Amino acid sequence: MKLRMPEMPPATLLAALGSYNLLPAIVFLPTRRRCDEAASEAALSRRAASDERREARRDFMRTFVEQHPEIRAHRHWDTIIRSGVGSHHAGHMPAWKLVIEKMMSAGLLDAIFATTTVAAGVDFPARTVVVTCADRRSASGWQSLTASELQQMTGRAGRRGKDRVGFIVAAPGPHQNPQSITELLRAPPDDLESRFRATYTSLLNLLDAFGSFAQVREIAEQSFAHRNLLPRIHELQNVRDENEQRIREALEHADVNVPASAVLGLERLAGARSRLLELAPQTRWEAFVRWLREVVQPGRVVAIGRSGRRLVLVTARSHDGVTGMREDGRLASFPLERIGRVFAPMFSTQSEKTDEAFDEIHERGGQLALPEPRLRDAQTSEADSIKLINDLIDSLLPSEVTEAARAANYETLWSLQAEAAAIERAERQIERLRADVWEPFERCARVLDHFGYLDFASERVTDRGRWLADLRVDRPLLIGEGLQRNLFTSLDAKRAAALIAAVAADEDRDYGEMELDDEIVTLLAKFDEITFEVSTEEWQQGIEPAPEINFSAAAAAAHWASGIDWPTLVRETRAEEGDLVRLLSRAGEALLQIAGLRESHLEAARSAATAAEIVLREPVR
Repeated sequence: MKLRMPEMPPATLLAALGSYNLLPAIVFLPTRRRCDEAASEAALSRRAASDERREARRDFMRTFVEQHPEIRAHRHWDTIIRSGVGSHHAGHMPAWKLVIEKMMSAGLLDAIFATTTVAAGVDFPARTVVVTCADRRSASGWQSLTASELQQMTGRAGRRGKDRVGFIVAAPGPHQNPQSITELLRAPPDDLESRFRATYTSLLNLLDAFGSFAQVREIAEQSFAHRNLLPRIHELQNVRDENEQRIREALEHADVNVPASAVLGLERLAGARSRLLELAPQTRWEAFVRWLREVVQPGRVVAIGRSGRRLVLVTARSHDGVTGMREDGRLASFPLERIGRVFAPMFSTQSEKTDEAFDEIHERGGQLALPEPRLRDAQTSEADSIKLINDLIDSLLPSEVTEAARAANYETLWSLQAEAAAIERAERQIERLRADVWEPFERCARVLDHFGYLDFASERVTDRGRWLADLRVDRPLLIGEGLQRNLFTSLDAKRAAALIAAVAADEDRDYGEMELDDEIVTLLAKFDEITFEVSTEEWQQGIEPAPEINFSAAAAAAHWASGIDWPTLVRETRAEEGDLVRLLSRAGEALLQIAGLRESHLEAARSAATAAEIVLREPVR
């Protein structure tokens, strides 16, 4: 249960730990702000007039600042020297976190107040780990600690070569839950989850290297993501094999001289016949809608209404809905039933080629319209299909079998339909599990095909796709489209930095309200249009759309590239130094990636190289 007790004052906590010889300690707190506040509060009661370790800390900092002068202005400079207590979290700049880690490893600090980032990626143990809550704060809100997260945290307790044991203290706090902490400490580690993901650049590189989707799929199925599915696949294979064995034994026992596949064939044929009977159209309207579902496909032009005046190039289809591009360039979504005519040709869905499609329909629409079905023809077709299925069912047994034997044999075949259905279900589930790894790649491929970076039909990477494959950035397709549309051509460092930072930043991170000039706003508006186009296509293909661009990040990067000094940038943005460093580092690295595209985008590469040099200056590096 949660105790709902007030948090123990940091100074009191450290005094208690010191009285039991439990220092140095890492105290885990849920938020960045609380870590900084706790370090400052604890420091107030720990100032000693004569402290040899204080002088050692001062000497250490003087030496360290020679290589990292940016930390001299840190607000906790005096706090850590005087008290031997610091805070460590992602909001601090990398150099400050590094000095904290080195001082802790050197035995110069008594305590660090930290978020769970210390547990995940830093190796400096302490004698004691203090856990103050059973929850952690994430970008999506408060979440309970997992067994692995808590074990990472508590694994810092005990210094090799100094402590025979390490200590874990569950301190009181408003979000503390001793029972949950105890259960998590005793729990086995969480299952490993694959982080393997289909990305645009990974698909382009794999397809270019191996030449076919089949090869890419084979490689994907060798990943850890697929290995996680193997136990379930093996379980389903056992179900399939057991039912196949039952069918063979039953056929042998009944002396039915047909293979087990005949039972499976009967199940499939009977299922197909049932579906045909259910779906057979009873009215002309039902026949028309069914026909629309068959012929309306991405790449075809359709007319809304019977007049045929409003044309739409279909770009995506759901079961009963259509999304497409109108003649005025805007997107349209509407029910399938609103379509009056469908035209036979298949056109490219790339936006720059839509005019060609509409022009051809206007010129020869009367000749290109597909003929609509007649109810009588549709019903005749259904009857013919059902008769064909019945004939196939009759052919499952040898023709020389007597009528009595045939009836007995069919009774045996029908009695095994439950086993046959179980086999079919297992096969479908196995295929779905295998597709779970491949389908994200296929969705990426269709998006890349839409924008011209690969040819889906021929399974080939285009020239455009080859340079995109070399972009090692978080959102390569957005940047690729920006390059393709010459947004980066002839940009100065300020504008190039702003444009890239808008893409590189986390969508929900706020970097203040610094001003942007009109030219950058116009540039970002153009880029926002690209983001909308890419997101629309991703949504249509079942990919989570790219997040919106971050205008506040663009403003921060633009001012930094204009020469503003670091303290002013921190003050004006009101952002954590660590967040600013990460933003500008990402932007600088992305600019360096673009700078490497000299063969395909020379002007953009030159602009990016100049901007990267300016952005990656101290303390960003």
